[in-house]
Amino acid sequence: MLSDRHYMRDSYEPSRNGGVSVMAWLLSAIIAGFILQNVFLRWFNAGQFFDSFFALSPYGIATGKVWTLLTYGFLHDPRNLLHILANVLAIYFLGRELIPLLGNRRFVGVYLAAVVTGGLLWLATNWQAQGLVVGASAAACGLLIIYAGFFPHRPITFLLFFILPVTLKPKHIAITLLLLDLAGFAFYEVLGAASPFGVAHSAHLGGMLAGWVYFRYVHDRAWSFAWARRQANASRRAAAVDFDADETDDPTDLPPSGRNLRAEVDRILDKINSEGFGALTPEEKRLLDSAKDLLSRR
Repeated sequence: MLSDRHYMRDSYEPSRNGGVSVMAWLLSAIIAGFILQNVFLRWFNAGQFFDSFFALSPYGIATGKVWTLLTYGFLHDPRNLLHILANVLAIYFLGRELIPLLGNRRFVGVYLAAVVTGGLLWLATNWQAQGLVVGASAAACGLLIIYAGFFPHRPITFLLFFILPVTLKPKHIAITLLLLDLAGFAFYEVLGAASPFGVAHSAHLGGMLAGWVYFRYVHDRAWSFAWARRQANASRRAAAVDFDADETDDPTDLPPSGRNLRAEVDRILDKINSEGFGALTPEEKRLLDSAKDLLSRR
């Protein structure tokens, strides 16, 4: 029955279970990269060798190591546990809120896009330098921008220095981080100077740019012509449904129009589970609202 589907009870919030595997894979990859870094550094004294193949650097890109545009986002400073801890926590808490809205595929897509965009902007800024960059901060910054776009006024409480509880709104956190990174970018990286805290401000800004572009221009739009055709066909099928055809208590006894309604709703719910609620077309949302109203009258 429709009432047995969790989407049709109190809200349309999709199940978080679908995002567990995606989150687990991402965090496992980050932790695995950190462990490998420490193994090569401390056991084989070959940390520089490992970084030359997987960290992002102008020299690496110039010598054909294009995969480092992705792999650098799964590495961290092996001597700084706080570096990986902060990124893992940020990705986890932001991801568990965004995966139900974006769906698994879009979440992974925007995550990797933030990593690549952050890497490209860092390369453009530091092409003449001899350094390298590692860390998932670009992805975390991109996710923060998307989260602030969806929930600008939702209060967030965190422990400052792991001691003092502080409550802020996502939009204020995002704006503050943006201003700090713009200042660091303008007064340190552009001038060829190292940031006092070793922060790759350009990578942060690239991740934020990817997150903003996704929220502003991509989230409410279809990704392919095939998807657009499926949406158009769904809209035509939904328009042919008679919502008031029958009011029976057992969905199995519904007339053909009622059975079509149930099949259409099941398709929409499956779409929410795989792609997120934001992937629905206005017509699909209207159909879901109508089905929920019909269910509430029984």
